[in-house]
Amino acid sequence: MPPAIPIATYRVQLTANFDFDAAASIVPYLNALGITHLYASPFMKARKGSSHGYDIVDHTRINPELGGDAGFERLSQALKQHDLGLILDFVPNHVGVHFADNPWWLDVLEWGPASPHAVSFDIDWDILPYRARGGVLLPIIGSSYGEALKKGEIELRYDAGEGSFSAWYFEHRLPIAPERYSEILRTSIKEAGAEDGAAGKRILDLASRHRGLRHPNRSEAPGFKAELKGITGSADIIARGLDAYRAGPQRPAQILALHHLLERQHYRLGHWRLASSDINYRRFFDVNTLAGLRVEDSGTFDAIHRLVRKLIVEGKLQGLRLDHIDGLRDPAQYFQRLRRLIRDAQGKDARPFYMVVEKILGEHEKLPPFTGIHGTTGYEWLNAITQVLVDGNGLDPLDEVWRQISNMPPRLGPVLKDAKRRVLETLLTSEFTVLRRLLARIAAGHYSTRDFSADSLRQALELYILHFPIYRTYLTSAGPIEHDRALISGTIDKARADWFAADDGIFEFLRDTLTMDLIKPGRAAHSAPRVRRFALKVQQFTGPMMAKSLEDTAFYRYHRLLALNEVGGDPAARALSVDAFHEAMKIRASKWPHGMTATATHDTKRGEDARARLMALTELPGEWTSAVARWKIQNAPHLVIDGEMRAPSAPFEYMLYQTLLGAWPSGERDDSFQERMQAYALKAAREGKQETSWLNPNEAYEAGLRTFLTRILDRSVSAEFLTSLETLVQRVSRLGALNSLSQITLKATIPGVPDFYQGTEFWDLSLVDPDNRRPVDFKARAAVLASMDAPDWESLVQNWSDGHLKLAWTRRLLKLRTELADVFAYGDYEPLEISGPHRDHVIAFARRRGRDAAIVAVAKSFAAFSQGGRIWPRAEAFDGALGVNGYAVEGLSGGEANAAEVRLSALFRHLPAAVLKARFKGALKPARKRSRA
Repeated sequence: MPPAIPIATYRVQLTANFDFDAAASIVPYLNALGITHLYASPFMKARKGSSHGYDIVDHTRINPELGGDAGFERLSQALKQHDLGLILDFVPNHVGVHFADNPWWLDVLEWGPASPHAVSFDIDWDILPYRARGGVLLPIIGSSYGEALKKGEIELRYDAGEGSFSAWYFEHRLPIAPERYSEILRTSIKEAGAEDGAAGKRILDLASRHRGLRHPNRSEAPGFKAELKGITGSADIIARGLDAYRAGPQRPAQILALHHLLERQHYRLGHWRLASSDINYRRFFDVNTLAGLRVEDSGTFDAIHRLVRKLIVEGKLQGLRLDHIDGLRDPAQYFQRLRRLIRDAQGKDARPFYMVVEKILGEHEKLPPFTGIHGTTGYEWLNAITQVLVDGNGLDPLDEVWRQISNMPPRLGPVLKDAKRRVLETLLTSEFTVLRRLLARIAAGHYSTRDFSADSLRQALELYILHFPIYRTYLTSAGPIEHDRALISGTIDKARADWFAADDGIFEFLRDTLTMDLIKPGRAAHSAPRVRRFALKVQQFTGPMMAKSLEDTAFYRYHRLLALNEVGGDPAARALSVDAFHEAMKIRASKWPHGMTATATHDTKRGEDARARLMALTELPGEWTSAVARWKIQNAPHLVIDGEMRAPSAPFEYMLYQTLLGAWPSGERDDSFQERMQAYALKAAREGKQETSWLNPNEAYEAGLRTFLTRILDRSVSAEFLTSLETLVQRVSRLGALNSLSQITLKATIPGVPDFYQGTEFWDLSLVDPDNRRPVDFKARAAVLASMDAPDWESLVQNWSDGHLKLAWTRRLLKLRTELADVFAYGDYEPLEISGPHRDHVIAFARRRGRDAAIVAVAKSFAAFSQGGRIWPRAEAFDGALGVNGYAVEGLSGGEANAAEVRLSALFRHLPAAVLKARFKGALKPARKRSRA
């Protein structure tokens, strides 16, 4: 049986090309590597062809494209045979919609608010303009709605197998409300001239028995459809008769008939661009095809967790990673329900069930102590490792380079604020519109606040959103905790400072609405349901707002050092001191010792070793500055300039040079590199939303980017640049490899569960998704692993560029974690002192539980020991000693095993990173209780 708390997890991306059987085939390799839990991307039924699995259309079924139930059973048996657990990336926040594959969504389109599934979606039915009835906007039309009608792209069809009608727009099915069936049938019989035939008479009789605006209703509809499809010849007659609705060129009557029918449905079709301003269902970020779920509804919660519960009962699921918890209305309530479900599923055999949350924490933000949660997926620790390994002395020169190139100060605040404005004005306008309208209704509901104009309320709410510093608060229907109350009040103060109109109490009203103080006893009688709905919906909005503004906009505008432009990170961050790092790890050991520690995920902006290379620029700021100045001159002829357009822009060009340096292939030639770089550049430019964007692509600029990259990567025209680039790559890649060894050593030994992203056992130089989802050659990795039972470290170092060194060191680390499982899972974290000239170049600590211990030491800032990255550092280059008083250290020669100090040259005799077993010789203190307060 695998341990309840994983020793190490391994993330795989399941697709039709890497299905359950493919995952089962690598289980022996993962077991040999030292992994205890396979961590799988979502495997509930997703949209056909999904490359990620997050567009789930049926939570109750295993994805047939991955092998279905039978394939999952084979994977389960393989995991059981090798004693590995399974962790599922579960998606409680949203489902895939539109198209024709989500039964819940199709039912909502057919029946509107009367659908039993309507409660599962966050739809504001009554805000579509110019409609007599409520509806949901479907922004699926590629052109204007009118053009689509005139071209005949929207077609009314009859499904003879179901006895149902649907409009179709290419692959999108749009069920017709059954209350309109009688109208359609009468029109169709007349158009087909079938009034006098037996089938026509039976159809008309059926229609006549279901007259009125609400017939057939939901209880009558199944019988209606069954009777219709049972009429012999009905399908042929209806097919001919639907010509009355067959819109197309030169068919004005049919266009009008179809339009009038569509206007009387529970939805409104529209151009895809309307989504940014008019959409009235909550989405996942700005993705129109992912609709938010209301898991606060108990029926919805039970339905989407039915399969999870079944897998736990069967002993086939040992953990969950909960996706995008900031999208949930009430995460605390959700986790309480989830914990009850898990305990009920486990029954008498209950044991710890591993759960982590995808949660991005802002600076100084603490994870709320949600029920049953072991921690986050580890973005904050990824960034802590990066910040402690960068050389703080090199950040100031990089600040100056960025200042000169961007012509702006190296501060993130103004960049983020501008990005938020852009997102608010484009991508998330519709969600903001729902909030501002609700706020205006609350104000208008009482005489004391009715004079706050809708526009003033909009401006005040906008300023609040712009100044909100983190992803969200965690209010419940009962109100805010003190931390959230202080956060709201502080943000209101910042918003008020930016307000130039008369105040008149509008910010007090907004604050009291956000904290729900407005409906406290003794206050003016505002609508309590509306106030609660507003306050809780704002929380669901600020998360996507921050994510789209920071990760998906500002990160692609601010390029001071791309190693810091990482999910959960601060691109303007300073280096983290070793002492501060130690303090953070001690706190983590006492409060969240079992959360994940990641260095790469499917969401990271670049591969972990590309990031490690870029860290090295802080050690070579002068040479980097000179190289960039030289490259800009060499590549000036390759810029595409048309009037005022320059492709790429100067800041974007600087970003491309960093990206090239980080991603340049190590060892083997990559014939797809230019294509990959062009795809990355296009995505980065559109995400930045400056010269081009996803909403409004600038084809000339985008073509200029492709041309520029084609030219500078063509050796026949850019030989001097490429030679210079490759010279610097050789040095930075060596420094990056050294940083990587320190990075994975810290990941594997600090408090937390190390998580390994697929394929990163070799050097990981990938770009942002979808580049980081490319197929992994597991056979090559398994073959290398099988050949190194006794690693020859000297040989591995000599051939470091092939990545085998990283694989060997990874296995060594996981072997030690397995042998000292309790030490790393439950042990204390104790900083160790370094003495000597190079004390600032080493991070050292002990992990200890009782007498058992591990001594960890990693070097950092390697330029001084490697001739600026030209050679691999020798052990004797490190001058200093590690204080190990109170420990007997294994694996050291001579008298050093029991000495109070160990020379760094002895520690680093194989690699500039070391993890050694030890025995604690001092007095033991009583074990203290751990807290998550």
